[in-house]
Amino acid sequence: MAVETVQLFYGLLAVLAWVLIATLALVRLVAVASEGGRAAWDGLADLISGNALGLAWFVAVLATAGSLYFSEVANYVPCTLCWYQRIAMYPIVVVLAVGAARRDTAAAVYAVALAGVGAVLALYHSALEWFPVLDSGACSATTPCTLVWFRALGVFSLPNLALTAFALILVILLIRIRHPDHRSDP
Repeated sequence: MAVETVQLFYGLLAVLAWVLIATLALVRLVAVASEGGRAAWDGLADLISGNALGLAWFVAVLATAGSLYFSEVANYVPCTLCWYQRIAMYPIVVVLAVGAARRDTAAAVYAVALAGVGAVLALYHSALEWFPVLDSGACSATTPCTLVWFRALGVFSLPNLALTAFALILVILLIRIRHPDHRSDP
């Protein structure tokens, strides 16, 4: 499979993720103002909450597979901030898999902590790509954090894709934490 095809695939997934995040945010805002909106939100939150660990795990697996593909197949050398984002993302796969297998919904809390750290790192890294003047010298000269390997759909670079995955994981798991579906609890 061509690298450009994989870039496009992940770019399209990112668009889908942001549309989902925006839709959930809009429904939540409407829920504050109306009874119908509240009922819609409760239905969505119940649906997501009951499957949250699996959904978030799937997002983390896709993000991990993408990072490995781009470094090992496309030969994009990860910078220091890329490695830190990987350190946050890769354990999420394991934490959520174990949590889902054991039906331990407390795994959501641990994964939220990792995703929160990863999101902050990815946000900073994304800002560095757009505004290299923000670089504080955290990365090496041989693999600078300001290097943009690609921009899928003209927007999504590697740290943007990571930020998208972390944001979607956070939204899914925060819904689980704030709106538990007691039918799926052990």
